[in-house]
Amino acid sequence: MKEYNFPIEATLDVVGGKWKVVLLCILLDGKKRTSEIKRVMPNITQKMLTQQLRELEADGIIDRTMYNQVPPKVEYSLSEYGKSLTTVLDYMCEWGKSHIGKQREGIDANKKT
Repeated sequence: MKEYNFPIEATLDVVGGKWKVVLLCILLDGKKRTSEIKRVMPNITQKMLTQQLRELEADGIIDRTMYNQVPPKVEYSLSEYGKSLTTVLDYMCEWGKSHIGKQREGIDANKKT
């Protein structure tokens, strides 16, 4: 078992990085196929997307459902455990909106001077 000095380290170990929180926010809306995720995250490479999804699945945060059909169909969704992050993700989104607003205010103030 990994040792942590602060609880936030454990959180960041699971959801840290550039893409994982974004992936989780996308999955808050329900099941998504890889192509749907890629469409709303055009800047992520396929390799990175696959890696991040695998890591989240390995940590029990998301579920991967594979349908036995041709062509193969795979869907990703938040696991019950992953849904426990909903409040945290909601707060992060709200903070982000506020931060974007503050940045815009700063840009508008600079334009006036």
